[in-house]
Amino acid sequence: MQTGYYSSAAGMVTQFNRIETISNNLANANTNGFKEDNLVIGDFMRIYEEKRDNLPNEDNTKDAAKFLNRTMTKSPQVVDEYTDFSVGNMQKTSNQLDVALSREDLFFAVKTPEGIRLTRDGSFTLSDEGKLITKQGYEVLGDDYLQSSDGISFSTVDSVIDIDKNGQIYTNVPGSATLTQNKKLFIASVDNLKYLQKEGDNLYKLDDMSRLEPNEESGGVVQGFVEKSNVNAVKMMTQLIETNRLVGMYQKAMDTQMNEMNKDAIEKIARKA
Repeated sequence: MQTGYYSSAAGMVTQFNRIETISNNLANANTNGFKEDNLVIGDFMRIYEEKRDNLPNEDNTKDAAKFLNRTMTKSPQVVDEYTDFSVGNMQKTSNQLDVALSREDLFFAVKTPEGIRLTRDGSFTLSDEGKLITKQGYEVLGDDYLQSSDGISFSTVDSVIDIDKNGQIYTNVPGSATLTQNKKLFIASVDNLKYLQKEGDNLYKLDDMSRLEPNEESGGVVQGFVEKSNVNAVKMMTQLIETNRLVGMYQKAMDTQMNEMNKDAIEKIARKA
């Protein structure tokens, strides 16, 4: 009896974790460059479907039945979590400081108080000193940052800013429409996205950020656009409703288990009395 109660409680906790993840996705549905998080829930049916051809006992035997019964008592739990890095919708802004990335393995490098971090949010702006920064105030890095430690700056006469597909920046010669080469955006490529760790402010980090190198020919930079979140709000709302229903079902199962335990205890005490 207690096994069923504990399994229901564990299942409810698992669904609470899922609600937290879904709620965070919905809260960032309008955050530029945000990537949807997901959880993988392990339960009996999932385990059985994956392992039914590799059971440790011969099928249709008492040992096999005992194995399956023990497996069925295992509680649902979060067995894995991952981030969907698929590219979100591109929204045209025509703002020359808005930049999007058309490949999911590309990231902008920015300077934070904790060191270099990566982001997909390319809605940049200029600081009072003319430095290119993110909306959170982090300095956007140039591809020569590891050598010069300098960011990207513009003068007050730079009325035209042009960025090509590889992140090379061009600005106009003062008083003319002729363009001259400026710095180049630090566009980082990440070979294995599963090693990226999410931080606050829509930032990512790797265990060893010092190994990052700029991708000189990324071909994925798009000026005048911002990448929107890849969160599907309708799908998230559907999952939220489903998860809330599961929480209610687990709660009802726990109430039933507890009522039966109390009834059984009362009957045993009454018999002994």
